[in-house]
Amino acid sequence: MKAIIQKQYGSPDQLKVSIANKPIIKANEVLVKVYAASVNAADWHLMRADPFLVRLMYGGFRRPAIRTLGADIAGRIELVGRDVTQWQVGDLVFGDLSESGFGGYAEYAAIPEDMLAPKPEGYTFEEAATLPVAGLAALQSLRDAGGIEAGQKVLINGASGGVGTFAVQIAGAFGAEVTAVASTRHLDMLRQIGAHHVIDYTEEDFTQSDIEYDLILDIAAYRPPWEYRPAMTPEGTYVFVGGETKRIFQIMAACPLNTLFSKQKITSFLSRPNQADLQLLKDMAEEGQIRPVIDSYYSLDEVADAIRYMEDVHPSGKIVIQVAEDATIDHMSALLATEVV
Repeated sequence: MKAIIQKQYGSPDQLKVSIANKPIIKANEVLVKVYAASVNAADWHLMRADPFLVRLMYGGFRRPAIRTLGADIAGRIELVGRDVTQWQVGDLVFGDLSESGFGGYAEYAAIPEDMLAPKPEGYTFEEAATLPVAGLAALQSLRDAGGIEAGQKVLINGASGGVGTFAVQIAGAFGAEVTAVASTRHLDMLRQIGAHHVIDYTEEDFTQSDIEYDLILDIAAYRPPWEYRPAMTPEGTYVFVGGETKRIFQIMAACPLNTLFSKQKITSFLSRPNQADLQLLKDMAEEGQIRPVIDSYYSLDEVADAIRYMEDVHPSGKIVIQVAEDATIDHMSALLATEVV
């Protein structure tokens, strides 16, 4: 199979298309023929080993332990392990490889059966591949870390990327009044996907207004977390989702002090893939509550260009990798290919 291989940490230039063996699946895994994947911030963090702790977290101090990047996949199951009970060969699925070794930038990927959900009806493979990492981060940061409730005023800072565009829609689905913060060129798009209010951060500093928010979701994090406190209600919550690495350490320092002097909550967040939430994203997609914003499409051979684009240009929504040249499914062939290992 074709796969994107990284042999060293560094720039996108060292990501090369190679011929590799298909993954060997474990008893609880399935082999997915990947039709589409999508780019996430984790890809360039792992590619560059930035922050340095990446080397320790993923077991590759000198060289990458993860040789093929890519966490989001959508495709068709081609092989099932002997202990798999949920899936059959031919099932159309999407899933999250971020806790099972990555490997989405390849023609085939092995994934535990409980890290998958059925592809939403009416969704293309490309659309389904945008959902897992960004959708889970948006859902879990709002619901679990933020404790979102209907009627709350919610502000999403850095709303125009993959996580942000899903967060705007999911917050609206929870019944919140949503304010989206982004640069000028993204504002119309954010209105179109359901933001009740938009703020151009190049023109306005929302922390200096008289409006207070029950929940601030910070995906950009271009300032220390305590500087958001004037924009929060007395019992408001600030959730760090992404941004500069130094903000993580600032939040670690701010959290204990903040609880001593204020009822406001400052917290960081790390999403965890699980099947129940993947299924919830599928349901929300089929009900029309969320729809991906896709900035651009690249082929598998162009993964390096796609990651470089993500680093250099802040995209609107997601960048999709079209892994298969032709994603047309021959259902009869799929039904005949009933191998079990």
